[in-house]
Amino acid sequence: MSSAGSSQSPKKELLSLFADVAKALGHAHRLELLEHIAQGERGVEALARLADLSVANASQHLQQLHRAGLVAKRRDGQHSLYRLTDVAVIELLSALRQIAERNSAEAQRLVKSYFHERDALDPLSRADLLARLQSDAVVLLDVRPEDEFAIGHLPRAINIPLPELETRLAELPADQEIVAYCRSPHCVLSFEAVAELRKRGFTIHRLQDGYPEWKAAGLPVEGLTE
Repeated sequence: MSSAGSSQSPKKELLSLFADVAKALGHAHRLELLEHIAQGERGVEALARLADLSVANASQHLQQLHRAGLVAKRRDGQHSLYRLTDVAVIELLSALRQIAERNSAEAQRLVKSYFHERDALDPLSRADLLARLQSDAVVLLDVRPEDEFAIGHLPRAINIPLPELETRLAELPADQEIVAYCRSPHCVLSFEAVAELRKRGFTIHRLQDGYPEWKAAGLPVEGLTE
């Protein structure tokens, strides 16, 4: 039965609202911006730089994400800062990745041609990593930029951004297993780090997820968002 003054049923109105959220997700730039915001609260200028967009373009995409309820905005002086509205946004992004990997031939081709070439081994699950952390059996390597690490990171992680890896190898133990992680399951930073360190004889695996997925699961973190 339709509500008063409306030609649509409540169900159809809801579906229309759901479609608005789907439309907001329907652009690669907006998905990338969400991945960066998932690391922690960010300003428009920083997000534009990370996504290689103009400030004006980034601002337009962020406004669409804000209207769809995917990000929240607050003012800090002259700057607008954005954060995710809900950890469910991270789960939504994960679901998109999984659907594409399972059902898109082109996504499967890209995963095999780029990601598997750099790391064909199965990544470490959260449960496996937790067990190894409890026994001090691994060293955690965070290869994200320093400012992202400062906002939040996995417990006792060492931060060596990927561009600095070659000059800071001495900080990594040659006789202990290393687990690398970064922004998301398909963040190229950790794949490149794994490939480089394996060539140099280190025992290293990737974490199956990135920092946002770890935090969204309610697992312990350190840093400003602790």
